[in-house]
Amino acid sequence: MANRPLTVLDKSDVLAGLFAVWDALDALLAELSATDWQAPSPLPGWNVQALVSHIVGTESFLLGIAAPEPDIDVSALAHVRNPIGVMNEIWVRRLSEEAGGEVFQRFREVTAKRRKALASLTDDEWNAATTTPSGPDTYGRFMRIRAFDCWMHEQDIRAALSRPSSDDELAGPASRLALDEISSSMGFVVGKLAKAPDGSRVLFELTGPVACDIRVSVDGRAQVVDDFGGQEPTATIRLDGLQFTRLTGGRPMSPARPQDIDLDGDNDVAANIVERLKFVI
Repeated sequence: MANRPLTVLDKSDVLAGLFAVWDALDALLAELSATDWQAPSPLPGWNVQALVSHIVGTESFLLGIAAPEPDIDVSALAHVRNPIGVMNEIWVRRLSEEAGGEVFQRFREVTAKRRKALASLTDDEWNAATTTPSGPDTYGRFMRIRAFDCWMHEQDIRAALSRPSSDDELAGPASRLALDEISSSMGFVVGKLAKAPDGSRVLFELTGPVACDIRVSVDGRAQVVDDFGGQEPTATIRLDGLQFTRLTGGRPMSPARPQDIDLDGDNDVAANIVERLKFVI
């Protein structure tokens, strides 16, 4: 893992997507009632307020603000599975004591500070190696992961409130960054989790406003490729792009979008991959 090449990303492109999802969340949260903040989300143990508290906590951490002291051993909670989950839960429990409107103000304040900090980064700082949730990589990659995480949680909040994104909202820059981030793990999903046989050429054909093609070739190891060198895929998985993101995140499908999953080619391989799409911890 240490020898993996670093991911160099365009700063203005990533920040445009990250800031866009913060703007979308700001507009959505500004409309919430006290009851809305308590609505259960698709994530076990978390309501809407917990999702926003998690975002506040992560961005606070990135500003160098220490997590509050935990009131219990949060690692013992059933839905907490790793050290990142422990930090998340500490913030969630602490901010659960506040009203939803107060958590919203915290969100506004911390994202405003983060916007300034991110805009002031030099290219060297943006491309510098750091620790990310996906292992050693650039700070820019970490910020793409933040765009992905915030966008996924926007969809979680919308699911909790039965306020699905419109097609226009789904077609924005944040969803493209989220797909780019998910795409980077599809070699792991196809090769390590689904153990697709050598010689497999797997095409994910994502439709709707969150549309793209993702190609994974298994040649000794599975990796994402731009094309199959003129060859046809051996297995094709076709579904709505938003639903694909929900499955990779271990979330239930959205009732607002088509739920069909079409398989072509080697159906056994394709079906096995679909069963193992969840990789987000």
